[in-house]
Amino acid sequence: MALNKIEALLKKVLKEAVLKSSAIEDYTEENIMIDIPKDQAHGDYSTNLAMQLTKILKKNPRLIAEDIVNHLDMEEANIEKVEIAGPGFINLFMKKDALMSVIQEVITQKDHYGHSDYGQGIRYNIEFVSANPTGSLHLGHAKGAAVGDSICRIMEAAGYNVTREYYINDAGNQITNLGLSLYARYLQSFGKEATLPEDGYHGQDIIDIAKKIKEEIGDRYLNDDTGALDYFKEAGKKAELAKIKEILEEYRVHYDVWFSETSLYKENRIKPTLRLLKEKGYTYEQDDALWFKSTCFGDDKDRVLIKGDGSYTYLTPDISYHLNKLDRGYEYLVDILGADHHGYIHRMKAAIQALGYNADQLNIDIMQMVRMVENGEEVKMSKRTGNAITIKTLIEEIGVDASRYFFVAKAPNTHFDFDLGLAKSQSNENPVYYAQYAHARMCSILSQAQGRIEKAKQYDLLVHPKEVELVKHINEFKNTIISSAKERMPHKIANYIQRLAMLFHSFYNECKVIDDNHMALSSQRLALVEATKITLKNALDLIGVSAPEKM
Repeated sequence: MALNKIEALLKKVLKEAVLKSSAIEDYTEENIMIDIPKDQAHGDYSTNLAMQLTKILKKNPRLIAEDIVNHLDMEEANIEKVEIAGPGFINLFMKKDALMSVIQEVITQKDHYGHSDYGQGIRYNIEFVSANPTGSLHLGHAKGAAVGDSICRIMEAAGYNVTREYYINDAGNQITNLGLSLYARYLQSFGKEATLPEDGYHGQDIIDIAKKIKEEIGDRYLNDDTGALDYFKEAGKKAELAKIKEILEEYRVHYDVWFSETSLYKENRIKPTLRLLKEKGYTYEQDDALWFKSTCFGDDKDRVLIKGDGSYTYLTPDISYHLNKLDRGYEYLVDILGADHHGYIHRMKAAIQALGYNADQLNIDIMQMVRMVENGEEVKMSKRTGNAITIKTLIEEIGVDASRYFFVAKAPNTHFDFDLGLAKSQSNENPVYYAQYAHARMCSILSQAQGRIEKAKQYDLLVHPKEVELVKHINEFKNTIISSAKERMPHKIANYIQRLAMLFHSFYNECKVIDDNHMALSSQRLALVEATKITLKNALDLIGVSAPEKM
């Protein structure tokens, strides 16, 4: 790959020549930025590296640029010529055969094109969604599922060893309210008066589950409530969790680990965690409560672990759970949480530091809220009353592809309006339709040429600016995956997809692909179409979106 060779060469030049006698603690090789100039007269690639190094080397950037260029092994990187422009831009002109070699690389690697071993198998545990099993997954969970699963796919493509984990919150008051709500609906199904708890669940799913329970056990708990609450809690949790698993599979999300909060209690994991914090001197007693000295690690105040009545705060089992994950051998943990969890970050990072781990081993990514709009009006939702926009509703209304694409198309830490009308539309304004239509068009072109035109063995005729621009973007795919994986920002892949589709449509409109009067050129252009199709399909797969062959 031309782009990767340039990066490797620049890193080598920095290390062995330009920075060898300088303090480089203020600069990392990861900061090397290589761009594709809008005007091809400025080269195939350009870097502002010399200007970045000005403060470190305390030299004129043009002099630094000259130093870099003088140490470049142009033959090794297949560079035709180099120009220094303006205040110190280094413009690189590639040998055309080297630039076009990516076409054969893509065709050879197929589904694996873009993948790398950048992550070196580093073990990551990524937890996302983790909703209470008390009802259907709604809009916020849909975003968390799309973003979380896409991050996992992208990180795996970049060479990380990723485990997807779902934390089942099945030990709190919500489960008690679920059991009470189900029991009330069960009694009501026999015509008895029963009131749902104030914080109960009123959705149709509770009525449906109660009906199934009645069919299974008859009137067992109609006149005798001994053990009823425990039974209905367990039955409700089992039914709701089964629904969650089923809808997530339909949403193309699977998990490697389903971890139950109740297991922390059954396996006696919480008390040893508290004992360890005490032994390390990070707890104290005050006002009949046990406190964690989280301020020792930058938190704004200490946190209660055991309340005056002897019950745990929600933080206590969470600490034990994160310790359990680290004890399982994961080098890094990622929690993908909703916008209301900002305060959670410092206290949990404090906890793992108190237990002997580094703060950077826990990453908590906060997702901002989504506002669903249709015809310019916000669509309201309420989980408890059963009027939520569920993942199932989204799938029925707009499909898995549009739902997932729209959720990852924006940076997860930014607010955005999800336009249902746009997601349903079959027009170029709909980004997922635009990308999928491009893929279907590529398939159609290749189908038309099948058996008529021989496969290309070289790509020397691909000199049109639109061809060159498309090839350079294909060449960027691996680096885009790596960048997206490092920052856990799947919208970078969505942005890549949109530009790839746009560049293909632009190429197709200006370059006749199948031309019986120019068979050699047609052969090479068909190879470019095939390479683009493979790249687009691979990119769509990274965010869980299908690549249809017909539309």
